Amino acid sequence: MTLTFLSISIHQSQSQSQFTISPMIMKNPNMIIFFLLLLLSLLSPSISISSRCNPQDKKTLLKIKKSLGNPYHLASWNPKEDCCTWYCLECDEITNRVIELTIFQGNISGQIPAAVGDLPYLQTLIFRKLTNLTGNIPQSITKLTHLKMIRLSWTNLSGPIPSFLSQLKNLEYLDLSFNDLTGSIPPSLSNLPNLEALHLDRNKLTGSIPDSFGNFKGRSFYLYLSHNQLTGYVPKSLGDLTYSYLDLSRNKLQGDVSFLFGSGNKLEVVDLSRNLFEFDLSNVVFPDDLRWFDINHNKIYGSLPKGLASLELQFFNVSYNRLCGPIPIGGRMQNYETTEYFHNRCLCGAPLPACK
Repeated sequence: MTLTFLSISIHQSQSQSQFTISPMIMKNPNMIIFFLLLLLSLLSPSISISSRCNPQDKKTLLKIKKSLGNPYHLASWNPKEDCCTWYCLECDEITNRVIELTIFQGNISGQIPAAVGDLPYLQTLIFRKLTNLTGNIPQSITKLTHLKMIRLSWTNLSGPIPSFLSQLKNLEYLDLSFNDLTGSIPPSLSNLPNLEALHLDRNKLTGSIPDSFGNFKGRSFYLYLSHNQLTGYVPKSLGDLTYSYLDLSRNKLQGDVSFLFGSGNKLEVVDLSRNLFEFDLSNVVFPDDLRWFDINHNKIYGSLPKGLASLELQFFNVSYNRLCGPIPIGGRMQNYETTEYFHNRCLCGAPLPACK
């Protein structure tokens, strides 16, 4: 066999192998190393570059695959291949340890394997849109002290939200939405010092919002508790948080929540709809950043504050309350449909009939 590659010639027969390298290449040490590696692979095809994958991580991943019934979704998890090339995960470029596990939208049944807790460098854990995934959240994930994101959503996970999640002190994002979780919200979640987003919406949670939730330290907090069965009053401590998104809709919460607003807040989205809130809206001061305001289906009374006319609201709905008086003129207030205003006590003015 004769192969010519740039200035290298290789002659191989059954009895011997010979090669020559041009003097120009011999003067460049980096080129010498490159071509020696190339020659080694050509003359000994059985020799290959070593796998990046950490052996212990690989063993754990194969155990996870087996626990999930060896689904086709994880067909790339071939024990003969480097696990850092497998789908649904990512390795750190320096340490080569598995740092992300993302199993998304596949035909996967069973429970979250306890072996997940044996990936010690994991920073992101996602099981999402897996409707045949059942059972409880395994306590073994408390071993994952580097976790920054947990997203276990759109599955059929059941049982309570475990208080042991508060042990994951590096957690920044926790999403347990769209599940069948029951019971009350653990107050200990507020002990997560770096948490900036909490999604517990679309479950079957009961009880009240913990008073301790005002202790979250996120500079721009995202709190989603909608579509549950929460009751009672919203803790005054929540007024101390700096929100970006607040969704308490479709619960059975009651009382006065006007303390959630204020010119110093950074609220962009607030949805309080379909609760039992009852307070005077007349003197509420809204943050300048507010873009979404939905309070429909409550018992809110008073008039619409004139400050609403100065906001660039992308969504607005105050229907099915006990509001009265003229709709403020200006901004987008006259551009909304009548359905955003109707079923109040005596609101009037465009787009509703004129005030008398």
